[in-house]
Amino acid sequence: MTEIVIHEERHLQSSSLLTDIVIGMSDGLTVPFALAAGLSGAVSSSLIIITAGIAEIAAGSIAMGLGGYLAGNTEMDHYNSELKREYEEVELVPEKEKEEVKGIFAGMGLSDDTQRRIVDEMARDKEKWVDFMMKYELGLEKPDPQRARKSAMNIGLSYAVGGLIPLSPYFFQADPHTGLKYSCALTVVCLFIFGFFKSKVTGQNPWLGGLRVTLIGAIAAAAAFYVARLFR
Repeated sequence: MTEIVIHEERHLQSSSLLTDIVIGMSDGLTVPFALAAGLSGAVSSSLIIITAGIAEIAAGSIAMGLGGYLAGNTEMDHYNSELKREYEEVELVPEKEKEEVKGIFAGMGLSDDTQRRIVDEMARDKEKWVDFMMKYELGLEKPDPQRARKSAMNIGLSYAVGGLIPLSPYFFQADPHTGLKYSCALTVVCLFIFGFFKSKVTGQNPWLGGLRVTLIGAIAAAAAFYVARLFR
């Protein structure tokens, strides 16, 4: 009796959401952490660090979210511009576009007769023809119309969540140096966990990814701390 083996394909889903979270969370963990560490070396009150930290998180979330919104809009504008140009080319120079389609299939190893039959069939539906050219000639997929808004929200919220982690110990410690110790311990653990799972999801070495992200955050915080101490 033949045993049937079920093959399960694993593909990364919702890559846009993952990208937004990575962008927002990585900066959210690192920048406020470095700011809090720097202020800990220059001030004697945790209240000052909390105030500055919250202000930075608010400003950073808005700035990062706005950046994501503009990037999403730019992507959509670029797609629409190329789509319009492709429709014009199909209308004005159809034979040239057919040759380009044949070239794509020739690169796949199809025979001349097969290429010609596919091109003739495709040319009957202008919308599908243009969609094919967008994907296989230009390498462009139609963006989500709500991409800009979603990206702004995802990045902004991720930044805020990440930023509150290194700042949270200062809410419970009046002494900034004590708060810094707890902040370092908490943030280093979170940086490693974040780097570990980010690398695991994207198919990279998770341990190396965790160490890399942790090292970057630690260097940024140490640099900010000692620069603040130097100029104090």
